[in-house]
Amino acid sequence: MANKSNSTSSVPKLAFSRVEAAKALGVSPVTVDRLAERGLLRPSRATRRPLYTVAELERFLRDTSGKVPAR
Repeated sequence: MANKSNSTSSVPKLAFSRVEAAKALGVSPVTVDRLAERGLLRPSRATRRPLYTVAELERFLRDTSGKVPAR
């Protein structure tokens, strides 16, 4: 019999749930919700639940990266 492999394992993930996005960013899911409410993260609403694309997470990090002001 042929050895069947999981075909989805080789497909890269294009979008994350809020919990997965939070894990990828190193923050809590509540923080992801707050960032979305403030318009800093823009989820896709293609499905019933918000999905955060890899490109959107990268854009967020790029746009919010900068020097931290001295205190």
